[in-house]
Amino acid sequence: MHTALWIVTALLAAAYFFGGAGKVVLAKERIHAFGPSAHWTEDFSEAGVKGIGAVEVLAAVGLVLPAVTDIAPVLVPVAAVGIMVLMTGAAVVRFRRKEFKLVAVDLVYLALAAFVAWGRFGPEAF
Repeated sequence: MHTALWIVTALLAAAYFFGGAGKVVLAKERIHAFGPSAHWTEDFSEAGVKGIGAVEVLAAVGLVLPAVTDIAPVLVPVAAVGIMVLMTGAAVVRFRRKEFKLVAVDLVYLALAAFVAWGRFGPEAF
């Protein structure tokens, strides 16, 4: 179980770190040009997109750094809960935009974060 939690945590951290860093570094128009999965940026200001990116980067760091350094490892499941909140918001935005296939992707990320939160708050706490 511990290994499965680390694998899922590492995958989530990588996805959110690189995705969030891209949102922080790139202009909103450049992100929008990536394709239909990035058209949600139409609903947010430049600062809003960069803010979402910053939250994603912080969540990625929060998934890994506390456990690796053994400083406040309780922050790992807290970061996972934060990702769950973030993905709930993403699913709502996509649902309102009628992007139903992408809602399913958001729900998969939400489920993976829920698995990490459950595992680290419960049976495999640090």
